[in-house]
Amino acid sequence: MSKKIISWQQYFMGVAKLSAHRSKDPNTQVGACIVSPENKIVGVGYNGLPWGCEDDKFPWQAREGDLYDTKYPYVVHAELNAILNSIGDLKGCTIYVSLFPCHECVKAIIQSGIKEIIYEDEKYKGTDSDRAAKRMLDAAGVKYTKIPAFELNSL
Repeated sequence: MSKKIISWQQYFMGVAKLSAHRSKDPNTQVGACIVSPENKIVGVGYNGLPWGCEDDKFPWQAREGDLYDTKYPYVVHAELNAILNSIGDLKGCTIYVSLFPCHECVKAIIQSGIKEIIYEDEKYKGTDSDRAAKRMLDAAGVKYTKIPAFELNSL
């Protein structure tokens, strides 16, 4: 009986999705995995609070109301965490992310030299943030590709 071997895309997206499970966000858990042109993982991240900020001392549930009382000013997105946690130069790398990046993360992706984004979900497709992100990516020549959702337990 032969065993099915997953593709590089499935492998790296699997790492990104596994990383997402570290997030304490009760609504949207996102993971990211940065890969060199030689298929080596050089950075991994998930959406969470900055180091030293205790999860139980910040608002995770609130998504509406005064900005100060919501999660939004405190959470570091998966893509930025992967960039900040990376080792070495990111020029020419690919980032695998479970959710298409917001416009703020796209700025960091472009500035870091990442050349391609591979993603599964487009939860915010068509929003102003999504449109701005794609406008910047197109202008900077950064490729972005949606791939079908993949579950390891489907093997």
